[in-house]
Amino acid sequence: MVEAEIATASRLAKEQGGKPMILPVRLAYREPFQYPLSVYLNGINWAVWRDGEDTPRLIAELLQAISGGELTIGEANQASLLQPREASALPQPFPSAQPISLEMPEGTMDGESRFYVERACDVLALNAIQRQGVTITIKGPRQMGKSSLLIRTCNAAMNAGKRVAFLDFQLFDQAALSNAELFFRQFCTWLTDEIEMADKVAEYWNSPLGNSQRCTRYIGRYLLKEFGQPLVLAMDEVERAFDTEFRSDFFGMLRSWHNNRATTPIWKQLDLALVTSTEPYQLIDNLNQSPFNVGEVIDLEDFTATQVADLNYRHGSPLNANAEQQLMALLNGHPYLVRVALYLIASQRFTTAELFAKATADNGPFGNHLRNHLFRLHSKAELVSSMLQVIRHNTCDDERVFFRLRGAGLVRREGRTVIPRCQLYADYFRENLRG
Repeated sequence: MVEAEIATASRLAKEQGGKPMILPVRLAYREPFQYPLSVYLNGINWAVWRDGEDTPRLIAELLQAISGGELTIGEANQASLLQPREASALPQPFPSAQPISLEMPEGTMDGESRFYVERACDVLALNAIQRQGVTITIKGPRQMGKSSLLIRTCNAAMNAGKRVAFLDFQLFDQAALSNAELFFRQFCTWLTDEIEMADKVAEYWNSPLGNSQRCTRYIGRYLLKEFGQPLVLAMDEVERAFDTEFRSDFFGMLRSWHNNRATTPIWKQLDLALVTSTEPYQLIDNLNQSPFNVGEVIDLEDFTATQVADLNYRHGSPLNANAEQQLMALLNGHPYLVRVALYLIASQRFTTAELFAKATADNGPFGNHLRNHLFRLHSKAELVSSMLQVIRHNTCDDERVFFRLRGAGLVRREGRTVIPRCQLYADYFRENLRG
């Protein structure tokens, strides 16, 4: 929930001249912020509280900042304050396990991590990126491992001798998303910077063509021609562009690049890898202009019971066979929540009994995750009413709302019925949603 509120405050501050203000205060906390909090908080000043003796100074500092001043820890001094996150060691290893180091289940995972679970979708992506001139779309709700798979795919591409340009669409500000020309120019400049070439955007923009045409000419006639080696354009969080007025132009342009490979050899030099958590065809009217229904389309799926058992083993087998089955019944293999559960039990922050007893509690093991979803739902009445319809009647009359709920990772379709994605969601939202 904190993440969602910070994201909202950051967006409003950009739109409203710095209001509301975000004043980050680190309470005896020196670890780096994880993505996406790092995007919102690393570029602004912080304050620090170490112990009770700091309280008067902190109050004065905050009052000064509210009055128009700045907090004391600027971007140049932030690195010296931080200490790297250390892996948590098991305090008392379970009898069946050797001592292991745990990893907190947050942020993008390293593909080499012992806790990374390779799924069938990984094999599809890693095989596809070995080919020349491919388009890969990775789809799935939040916290399914999309960005982790994208990074793993990019690493495989580099090992195959390809260059990778990585664009995270979370970093496009509201000004660019509100102005088509600014967006396309920034897109070209960013890509140029990623592959360390001279920026000639202004030169190619001096023509009467449209934005997508100028962008295509710039990349085809300059970047690809001069670069001269296979290039992977990896784009994360592309749904940020779905709400723009120019979405059809932008995604139609990407589709044209895919099509160009059949007639113009230089475009075979460019691979496209896109990540989205939203059903793209709900927002792109002409499917022939969509880049999301061509090439290798990869839908991420929840963990199977076998994968949950394997992940339990990698954590030192803190769950017995019955508890494994109980966890699967509660979470239905939700990748992020399964990792949270195993981390908390393996690190002995919760006992197995406590985790199941407090599963839907605000102070329970999944409290922050559940409140975050509740926060997002409460601002949209149609989502609340449809989610309640799913919980009470296993139906969703509005197909477009169904796709939004599925894109948020809250529901799934089984045959002709629509049900909550997992029992945890059914129990929590039945108790907390009103409508």
